[in-house]
Amino acid sequence: VRVSAEAEYSKYSIVPASPTDFGAMIMGTRKTRSVVVKNIGMASFKFCICQAPKLACALESKSSEQGESAPLATKHSTGSKSSSSTQSHLNLGMFTVSPCCGSIRPCGLQVIKVECLAGQEGTCEEQLYIDIVGR
Repeated sequence: VRVSAEAEYSKYSIVPASPTDFGAMIMGTRKTRSVVVKNIGMASFKFCICQAPKLACALESKSSEQGESAPLATKHSTGSKSSSSTQSHLNLGMFTVSPCCGSIRPCGLQVIKVECLAGQEGTCEEQLYIDIVGR
């Protein structure tokens, strides 16, 4: 009996990388941007988009101020899943992200829609991470 197997981590690409900037907007208007998660590996994987913990946001801002390269929006999970894993979209301030979880087959891709509704005056910034299972 001959047996064989090939093991690998999930392989993926995220385009565009961080950040996604909506620029200046008139109050009451909407803009939409897309982020594409592509499976470039040989096995299906699941993904989940969650809000980054406030501590991660503060550390990323501090590293940017010190001239270091800031990490991409893709962060490593701390093991706990947010309640967003059961929702089809995630609302964060002026932003709505959908879908916020799913599965991608080999050579497949998922277009993630990020919509901004400029509802209040001022700057709004949120930090998200994309958790790829088995990365």
